Amino acid sequence: MKIYTLKASQKLPITIEHAWEFLSNPANLKTITPDFMGFEILSGADRKMYPGQIIQYLVAPIPGVKTKWVTEITHVKTPEYFVDEQRFGPYALWHHKHFLKEIEGGVLMEDIIDYKLPMGYISQLVHPIIVKPKLKKIFDYRREKLIELFGEFSS
Repeated sequence: MKIYTLKASQKLPITIEHAWEFLSNPANLKTITPDFMGFEILSGADRKMYPGQIIQYLVAPIPGVKTKWVTEITHVKTPEYFVDEQRFGPYALWHHKHFLKEIEGGVLMEDIIDYKLPMGYISQLVHPIIVKPKLKKIFDYRREKLIELFGEFSS
């Protein structure tokens, strides 16, 4: 079965501490997720992020079809990175690494997601048509929302 990788990076004109405070707060995920995902936090986002934290959400990967998504925060190194892994949800595998690096004039934010789809070869057929474009749309929205919240980086 194929494992896909999605990489996204963005420079933000804020301090690494400010970026960490916002991005490591699970409650802020709703702010940077497009409405079409039907994203709703059910539990686990009521305290500062820590390894072993379980967060439950509702998402609509297909319009009108809500499913539960359960992730675990597996690694945290303040303010450099954290990792979340799906424990239950729409993917066969979801391993999402979030990195922050201080750069001149702000911070570089990098996401690396390794994921596998359910349903074997069928999913390989729908990946380029449905899944990959939808993930791109979600991360494009996130990029625009972060610019709206923190401003655009100028090098």
